[in-house]
Amino acid sequence: MTPVHFCFSAAFVLSLTGLAFHRTHLLSALLCLEAMMLSLFMALALWTLQTEASGFSLAPILLLAFSACEASAGLALLVATARTHGTDHLQSLNLLQC
Repeated sequence: MTPVHFCFSAAFVLSLTGLAFHRTHLLSALLCLEAMMLSLFMALALWTLQTEASGFSLAPILLLAFSACEASAGLALLVATARTHGTDHLQSLNLLQC
């Protein structure tokens, strides 16, 4: 494994562990998700450059578009949660109360 691949995989694993263990605020969970998508985008872009495959050159842009949609939906949920509950703590959210 090259050092570049190790950096991308380490960034993905660190953001995954951050998502798994530090779930106090919704904003921190969204940031961990964005870090995961950024590391996936960089790894996919590097992979398409290394293989020089013209068929996969659109894949990083498509992943980036989906991550932008995910970010906008997450921020909309964050704003809606902050307006209804007054906080973005994940402990205050109760699915049975909806």
